[in-house]
Amino acid sequence: CICLLNPVNKVSISTLPPGHGNHKEDSPFLSTSDSASKRNDYYDKNLALFEEELDIRPKVSSLLSRLVSYTNVTQGAKEHEEAESADASRRQSPNMGTLMGVYLPCLQNIFGVILFLRLTWIVGTAGVVQSFLIVLMCCSCTMLTAISMSAIATNGVVPAGGAYFMISRSLGPEFGGAVGLCFYLGTTFAAAMYILGAIEIFLKYLIPQAAIFHPADIHAGSGAMLNNMRVYGTICLSLMAVVVFVGVKYVNKFASLFLACVIISIVSIYAGAVKSIFLPPEFPICMLGNRTLVRDLFDVCGKTVVVGNDTIPSQLWKNFCSSENSSSAHCDEYFLHNNITEIQGIPGLASGIIKENLWGDYMEKGQILEKGSLPSVDVHGSMETFGFYVSADIATSFTLLVGIFFPSATGIMAGSNRSGDLRDAQKSIPIGTILAITTTSLVCILFAVGSTDIIFGDAVSKNLVVGTLSWPSPWVIVIGSFFSTVGAGLQSLTGAPRLLQAIAKDNIILFLRHLHVICKMFFLKCKYVMLTADCCFLSLCVNVFAHAQVFGHGKANGEPTWALLLTGLIAELGILIASLDMVAPILSMFFLMCYLFVNLACAVQTLLRTPNWRPRFRYYHWALSFLGMSMCLALMFISSWYYAIVAMGIAGMIYKYIEYQGAEKEWGDGIRGLSLSAARYALLRLEAGPPHTKNWRPQLLVLLKLDEDLHVKYPRMLTFASQLKAGKGLTIVGSVIQGNFLECYGETQASEQVRNMMEIERVKGFCQVVVASKVREGIAHLIQSCGLGGMKHNTVVMGWPYGWRQSEDPRAWKSFINTVRCTTAAHLALMVPKNVSFYPSNHERFSDGYIDVWWIVHDGGMLMLLPFLLKQHKVWRKCKMRIFTVAQMDDNSIQMKKDLATFLYQLRLEAEVEVVEMHDSDISAYTYERTLMMEQRSQMLKQMRLSSAERDREVLRHSLMSLLHSLIRMGSLYSDEEEETIEVLPEKNQMTWTSEKIEAERRNRIGKQEQDDQSNVRRMHTAVKLNEVIVNRSHDARLVLLNMPGPPRNPEGDENYMEFLEVLTEGLERVLLVRGGGREVITIYS
Repeated sequence: CICLLNPVNKVSISTLPPGHGNHKEDSPFLSTSDSASKRNDYYDKNLALFEEELDIRPKVSSLLSRLVSYTNVTQGAKEHEEAESADASRRQSPNMGTLMGVYLPCLQNIFGVILFLRLTWIVGTAGVVQSFLIVLMCCSCTMLTAISMSAIATNGVVPAGGAYFMISRSLGPEFGGAVGLCFYLGTTFAAAMYILGAIEIFLKYLIPQAAIFHPADIHAGSGAMLNNMRVYGTICLSLMAVVVFVGVKYVNKFASLFLACVIISIVSIYAGAVKSIFLPPEFPICMLGNRTLVRDLFDVCGKTVVVGNDTIPSQLWKNFCSSENSSSAHCDEYFLHNNITEIQGIPGLASGIIKENLWGDYMEKGQILEKGSLPSVDVHGSMETFGFYVSADIATSFTLLVGIFFPSATGIMAGSNRSGDLRDAQKSIPIGTILAITTTSLVCILFAVGSTDIIFGDAVSKNLVVGTLSWPSPWVIVIGSFFSTVGAGLQSLTGAPRLLQAIAKDNIILFLRHLHVICKMFFLKCKYVMLTADCCFLSLCVNVFAHAQVFGHGKANGEPTWALLLTGLIAELGILIASLDMVAPILSMFFLMCYLFVNLACAVQTLLRTPNWRPRFRYYHWALSFLGMSMCLALMFISSWYYAIVAMGIAGMIYKYIEYQGAEKEWGDGIRGLSLSAARYALLRLEAGPPHTKNWRPQLLVLLKLDEDLHVKYPRMLTFASQLKAGKGLTIVGSVIQGNFLECYGETQASEQVRNMMEIERVKGFCQVVVASKVREGIAHLIQSCGLGGMKHNTVVMGWPYGWRQSEDPRAWKSFINTVRCTTAAHLALMVPKNVSFYPSNHERFSDGYIDVWWIVHDGGMLMLLPFLLKQHKVWRKCKMRIFTVAQMDDNSIQMKKDLATFLYQLRLEAEVEVVEMHDSDISAYTYERTLMMEQRSQMLKQMRLSSAERDREVLRHSLMSLLHSLIRMGSLYSDEEEETIEVLPEKNQMTWTSEKIEAERRNRIGKQEQDDQSNVRRMHTAVKLNEVIVNRSHDARLVLLNMPGPPRNPEGDENYMEFLEVLTEGLERVLLVRGGGREVITIYS
């Protein structure tokens, strides 16, 4: 219930934030703002069992009272100025029904300029069959999209934003931001297209005398017309923006008038179409041969005209001939050899013209419009007379006509955008939208069929063809189409800023926020330095575009003023194009992309079967959504493949930018659910068995140590992990907090600190912080339980216990050795970076140097693989690899070097090979001295710890004895109770020792001591000799990797083991101790 109405808010429903953009909830329950009612709830006798939780789990009555007062009209962006009252109690409840709230607005947005200005031209160019196919494809696409949209719109409340809200909440902020901006651009260019259509009607059919620019000759007509369109379009855009700025209530008041004009115009067209069957209208067309002439360049359709009793050359003769006499010497050849005829442009359906118009006649730009059924002498005419013929101003094709017509099928989102004003949005949106699409589809199909009795689907004789077809007067269509296009432009200018406002309030496009600061500084500088006016205007434009937060706000009544200004600037770009046929395909791309993702959102939600997917609209199916998505994608590439690539590229760049910046929004979107399903499927596949050696890569569990403030103590551990992984594979960062889980509240804070450090060091992975009574137990839990299924770690990265020699507390190095034993028992690999503070950061670059590998014993090949993985990172890329191995006296060092070089060649690894010979030598005095110092220190620390333990034991013994004596005295006071005998256990077991046993025990102890001493001496000798060789050969290496010896089986030698490791790595700046997990990790096979 809560998720349905308020899936993204952080606070209670009664105080909805304007952005709907919080990515997580503090509590899944509604909080109560009235403290008095809280106190009363605590003492509700009927709910005494739940009284301790009523502050976070309110009563059902409290919940329902808040749901009743819920409104989905976004605060700060009211659709109507009647809702400007500051008192929320006076707010009028939504009362619009299906007819006025959805059906009629969709009709007004769908019926527009394309229907009146281009549909007859499309039918005349493409023919009946292909025109019917174009209309059917576009209407089927929008119908399937409407079905998907109805399912999404009835799955909860859709606030302001319409399609953007549905896509972003269904597919996530990345898709929502990308498609939302594309939909915004499409709506903005729609405003430009409607304005261009209105200006074309105004200059061509209403008041042609209002043209400012006039062609110098008949060949320059198009350039002058484009300039007139730009001037009048800019003026019209400015006036419309002012109307929208003054108040949207004026736009809503005029909407009914504009819609009435649309309905009257359509009725007039159909009445004229029925009338033309029996009584075709007078629509003469003058033909020279089979070529169509421009009628407004002459008065009489003939070569001569009779004036009184004289036959004189007509105006048409003067156009094609250089002299006014009847001599044919200076006339155009085509004009001389062909006759002039006058035919009816609308002969009516009874004339059988439908057979001639069944198939299309596509033309190239500049091709003369011809009627093939008329006789003509094929004579090459003069180029000077080309302007007297009707010619194609653009190259036409089936794909171009699809792109031009599709905007006529858009506008289906008008109902969902008004969901805040609907009485029952979940009922009105599906019914109203689908009925509107059905109505408009039938109108367009019948209109296309009804236009087949028109010979040429273009404007001739300064008359609108569809106006000539209408009844009772052509002016009904001319005036009605003009007002309908103006109304549609106002609706677009009203809706586009609100869409941008909804995107801005979600705050998912972050770069605009940073640009705002820069541009604001530049704007202030421009103001104070008094730069030129052009510079100030440019600064203002850039500042407005960069002010993302400003787009979420506006006037006191919530009107998006800044967003309106940006919309006007972008619409001006479409006005400057000045061609309706060029703007329409751009518009089609953006709308098709939006519809594609609406279908995708419905399909994803349906297939995932998420619990929250419960739409009231039941007549949908994922197959229909996929079909609609496929049709949208096909129409994009059919209409214009290069525009489709550009639009998808823009959306892709916005998507990747939002993903790169990391939009922290959790909206319960379907992409997240899809990721969970894909992850589950992949994990089940990985569970089949361990990965093959070829697929093995270190999946890291990085054990971090936190300081007292829960900050990461050694951040370079994460740096090393990021350099080793380079974003590939699994990385789990784990840490242990010592304490009681029920009482420790630092886990959340520690997780945030670790995650922040992971983001800084660019470590892509997961964070796991556990609370345990002992650190060793917590580390053991992490090693055993981290990961899931096949996605488990196979390598542990652990820091070196620095300062263990100086510390009296042995827990640090004991935890270290215990972790080594745990990884060995779990068959995991282990890496211990020593002197990790000297490791390079991600910003450093090694321009030269070596990564030295000391391969002493074989433990799976990790020593070979790790340098290769490190060299994939830019920090280590230019370092070279050297491999050293140790040869004993009985080894053939020359053959070892050859074999190692061959082995590396088969492994496809480039490295220098060196074999170091270690001769048998006597144990030096230095080795004995280091061993003696190690043993003395170990004995001293044992005595210190032993004496401390003895003191603690004595104190404990005295306290227990006093407690027992007091209990005995208390028991003697009760004579009727059974006396209990309390036995005090002796501190030591009493045993009988003979002199022989004592002597044997002494000899065993001495022998064991001598054996341990010899073992320690030999181990120290090995450590010293290896350290000398390694320091001698690798003192200048960037990194040294060597085998890490295992801990002793007897825990009594743990401290000596730490000393051996110290001696082994002494004098080296960066050391990586590596211990394999017991399996091969590298192979020579492909």
